[in-house]
Amino acid sequence: MNARWSERFGIARLRGVPVVAVIRLAGVISPLSTWRSGLSLANLAGTLDRSFSLGGLKAVALVINSPGGSPVQSALIAKRIRDLAAEKKVPVFAFAEDVAASGGYWLATAGDAIYADESSIIGSIGVISAGFGFQSLLQRVGIERRVHTAGERKSMLDPFRAEDAADVARLEALQRDIHESFKTQVRQRRGDRLKAGDDVLFSGEFWSGRRALELGLIDGIGDLRTIMRARFGDKVSLRVVGARRSWLSRRLGLGRRAEWVGDLVSALEERALWSRFGL
Repeated sequence: MNARWSERFGIARLRGVPVVAVIRLAGVISPLSTWRSGLSLANLAGTLDRSFSLGGLKAVALVINSPGGSPVQSALIAKRIRDLAAEKKVPVFAFAEDVAASGGYWLATAGDAIYADESSIIGSIGVISAGFGFQSLLQRVGIERRVHTAGERKSMLDPFRAEDAADVARLEALQRDIHESFKTQVRQRRGDRLKAGDDVLFSGEFWSGRRALELGLIDGIGDLRTIMRARFGDKVSLRVVGARRSWLSRRLGLGRRAEWVGDLVSALEERALWSRFGL
């Protein structure tokens, strides 16, 4: 009897075996679905739906290893998880591996409880924008930049022009709005478990798992298998649920070229996100 048939008809439930669906949330959070390790709601929607529909389901476990990325995708993924948890009346546990920082921590807040290793990197509750300025390079090689717009702010923060103070002020206002959304998410999900003031928690700093526990950003030190067995018994079935590929795409390798191109284009930015946390 194959595993898919078993999931569909709830064989684990008939046998009385508690099931925990395990969802791996690993990689940079991005709307670009071509990233091999990218996380987006579009890529995860099917996995989330199947995870909350397993027979005998007692809980859903999120295994997170992400340095962050898109705040919009972070919010959308976390909201979908919470909506499904409320609909199915199933608790959600989040487990941080190497990093659950920035958007990765936003995902962790979708859990009713958050666990990490003592050496995990947790936090970075802030917003960052980075880029380059090439205006001097263009002048040096004798290239003239020509831009024509309808709308005076359409070319805001053009990297081939000198930085404008008014543009920077607008960017900072946008970042503050996004930061407030992030802070609201953390406050609503963590509540009185938070043990430090806003100036510490929301400064953009990140900490080890041990320190994050002291600050109330996580609920305990522990790994998936140990915590789930302690809660649901030694016979708990940890069922990893991942994205499905069609038989034709598996046979013909469809999508591999797009993944390769996406990886090539995004490699430097992804590397930079991970390197912020020493990885």
